[in-house]
Amino acid sequence: MSANALPVQPEAPVPAGAPALEVRGLTKSFGALSVLRGIDLTLRQGEVLGLVGDNGAGKSTLVKILSGFHTQDSGEILLSGERVSFNSVESARSHGIETVYQDLALIPQLSVYQNLFLGHEITMLGPVRFLKKGEMRKLARQYLDEINVHVPSMDAEAVDLSGGQRQAIAVARAVRAANKILLLDEPLSAMGARESRLIIDLVKDLAASGRVSTTTLTYSSCATASTSCRAAASRSTSRWRTRRSRSSRS
Repeated sequence: MSANALPVQPEAPVPAGAPALEVRGLTKSFGALSVLRGIDLTLRQGEVLGLVGDNGAGKSTLVKILSGFHTQDSGEILLSGERVSFNSVESARSHGIETVYQDLALIPQLSVYQNLFLGHEITMLGPVRFLKKGEMRKLARQYLDEINVHVPSMDAEAVDLSGGQRQAIAVARAVRAANKILLLDEPLSAMGARESRLIIDLVKDLAASGRVSTTTLTYSSCATASTSCRAAASRSTSRWRTRRSRSSRS
């Protein structure tokens, strides 16, 4: 941890998996405002790590740096032990990092399978590139079944889905593209208990499969305890500490 950070007192050993992501001494300022001060963080393979803190604690800024939206002023980012630098969102994506924001970036009038393949459509070769809708429907159903996401139909429009189902489709699309790290911004925001359980189960299933390592960004310690193996908590931009969540010990 950095010199300004509180000493780490883990309640149980961190998972034995090798680090998928490491942040060392990360700093970020906007003009005279220092937002991040020497942040150190480790996310291990197949782990779910929750970032918890008040407004202004720097959580969103950290996630935007990891997703390539912002560039840090100093410090290092390592993926699987190798130092990397991101100068754009596409650069982070090329390294296997995907982010799901609160707005989900789904198009309400498009169907489930169309949203799932948005930007990655399967087309026929030739001068006119027609969509292979049947193939996309079939692959969408297979993929959602693999990660236990249930929707009424592949042709259902996103606007007709519940909040939890829309969140699940956004997460599924990101997981389909990510091969290393998944970042979730407030995954349980404005959801009821049943819909929250859908997303919590999805995140836990992804962690158990080892498919990706996940960082969840939240203001709620209860939400983090439900979804995370460990939590990194912050009250200000210079105080971060990690702990193992209670639910991960069951």
